Amino acid sequence: MSKLHKIAFIGLGVMGAPMARHLAAAGHAVTAFNRTSARAQAWQADCAKRGLQVALAATPAQAVADAEVAFTCVGNDDDLAEVLFGADGALAAMADGALLVDHTTVSADMARRIDAATREIGLEAVDAPVSGGQAGAENGKLAIMCGGSAEAMTRATPVMDCYAARIVHVGPAGAGQTAKMANQMCIAGILGGLSEAIRLAGAAGLDMDKTFEAISGGAAQSWQMENRWATMVKDEFAFGFAIDWMRKDLGYALAEARRLGLSSPVSALVDQFYAEVQAQGGGRLDTSALITRLPKGGSQ
Repeated sequence: MSKLHKIAFIGLGVMGAPMARHLAAAGHAVTAFNRTSARAQAWQADCAKRGLQVALAATPAQAVADAEVAFTCVGNDDDLAEVLFGADGALAAMADGALLVDHTTVSADMARRIDAATREIGLEAVDAPVSGGQAGAENGKLAIMCGGSAEAMTRATPVMDCYAARIVHVGPAGAGQTAKMANQMCIAGILGGLSEAIRLAGAAGLDMDKTFEAISGGAAQSWQMENRWATMVKDEFAFGFAIDWMRKDLGYALAEARRLGLSSPVSALVDQFYAEVQAQGGGRLDTSALITRLPKGGSQ
């Protein structure tokens, strides 16, 4: 059993709420803050039903006041800047020697800014974006890609273990966020190809279950195929990771690629395809709803 800590958790969305709950279930003393207080109260009530005692704070600063480890899991660069650097922000209120672990998917520039700001006041930070979606968070099976010092990782890893299937220290500050960008580029490309493959098989009148059986055991196999083929065929898109969030993530990835002088034509094209689905009102649908922009055709 790893050492138990006083924990602050800022951001109780689809990912943050179960992650914070796992920390409480592991025995850590958790104080949470969420900008929408009703969501925070609902989370606290859910924890109570599970026999877990957790505390709520009125501000980020209050949440981290005596925390040994502070976690953030919010929306984007602006949201993160608000809870860390804004009025009643967490950073200035963190205790001496505390560790900051950011699970938000943000730009690498923001991760490096946070690293510099924490070092200035004698603290450590880890940028630790996650992959695995809502199911991964609920089941404690997230993949976490991390940037920061070896010392910070040594402190962060045993605490993150309670909701992780894999934790990889990729490199210095910003490396975790850049790895997450690569992750999102892979997902976007795979879903683009998977959407077209499903439409082809359907238009040709193939048995969709048997087609899946035939191709999912070979080189075409992917997490997206295993978990989304059947639901894409049925036009079911009510899952955790929304197109709005994917476009935010791809925006960071494409910006970082441009900064590095790289061309990313596939990711840029799929991003525009997602923009079409957004324009049709599908921004809150799961990323597999990319298929909806393609007509079924043929015998479907």
